[in-house]
Amino acid sequence: MERSVRAVWYLYLLGYNMSIAVWVGLIAPLGVDAETGVFMLLYLELSYEQAKKEGRLRSLAELQEAIVHGAAKRLRPKFMTVATTFLGFFPIMWATGTGSDIWKRIAAPMIGGIFTSFLLELIVYPAVFEIWKWHFEVKPTTSGGQPPEHREAEGA
Repeated sequence: MERSVRAVWYLYLLGYNMSIAVWVGLIAPLGVDAETGVFMLLYLELSYEQAKKEGRLRSLAELQEAIVHGAAKRLRPKFMTVATTFLGFFPIMWATGTGSDIWKRIAAPMIGGIFTSFLLELIVYPAVFEIWKWHFEVKPTTSGGQPPEHREAEGA
């Protein structure tokens, strides 16, 4: 969603109207964003499970350490995705040859949203993951040593 907002603002700043080419530019990178987002969540989950297996999830700081460890593994691949997208589409934005009008309208939304996608994946996803895991998995087990459903069954 945020990626689309940035892409639309970039289109507005360039003065482009909505067209088939613009829609192609809006739709095409959604697969890339979905894939890289799923991989980020996979790496966060793997790091979380490893820390849990090793008994390193006794506090919020330890959870944050596990999340940073998982997110750091995705930094270089995500940066390479962003860099290759920029390197591929910035020259198109400066092109003046035949067909460049259409290609610019495809490239603009991709450039406009890729940076937001970068921030979303490296800042927002880990933060939401932390909130989710802390409130629904780690905190309940650290407060009494048992998950909430077991404490309720015992009348706690």
